[in-house]
Amino acid sequence: MAFVPFQILYEDANILVCVKPAGIAAETKKAGQQDMASLLRNYRHSKGEEPYIGLVHRLDQPVEGIMAFGKNTQCTAALCRQLTQGAFLKIYLAAAEGTLPADKGCMLDYLKKDGRTNTTIVSHPGDPKAKKAKLRYEVLKTDTKTHPVQSLVKIQLLTGRHHQIRVQMASRGAPLVGDAKYGRKPASNTSDSGLGLCACVLEFKHPFSKEDMRFQIVPSQAIFKKYQINWGGLENT
Repeated sequence: MAFVPFQILYEDANILVCVKPAGIAAETKKAGQQDMASLLRNYRHSKGEEPYIGLVHRLDQPVEGIMAFGKNTQCTAALCRQLTQGAFLKIYLAAAEGTLPADKGCMLDYLKKDGRTNTTIVSHPGDPKAKKAKLRYEVLKTDTKTHPVQSLVKIQLLTGRHHQIRVQMASRGAPLVGDAKYGRKPASNTSDSGLGLCACVLEFKHPFSKEDMRFQIVPSQAIFKKYQINWGGLENT
């Protein structure tokens, strides 16, 4: 069996749930570059299975986190329906710089992607190219010893737009640690290296058994280690 450079959290005949490491794309068209979809196809092929992998949702390449994949077209379609109907619960932990307007709240914006630069900007509701983006957040911990101030923020993603969390946080003066693309200078402290974002909780219903599936991980990035919280208590925001 082929070596798997990531953690598999759950697998049965229909679905596969794993942890995407930071730095690996969910799926890419770039020749010679590894991505989760191709790695999982190779993994299935090494077990003598049909190497089909259905992509249900994405994570940005620099983001660590939980991803669910379909192992057949029927299951993939059912999971995609759940996703579009808002039945997936996705909770992230973000390490942000600056101060948010409140310790808890909702962010609602209209975001527009620029495919030429692979960036997204905040636009306005009347922009025909902009899509509604919504999330809920809660500041869990604040480190006032840093300059600027850093905070650990729990985020429930309600829509899945390109670079959504990164753009919405940065637009409110709280860019993610390590996010040079959206307003944060590259880290000078090696302990802060990497993007301060982890998709740490994923919930959905099994497409066939209808069982409630819940998966949770502890972020591996160094930036999260200084925050002493109950990692097992990341309930819905």
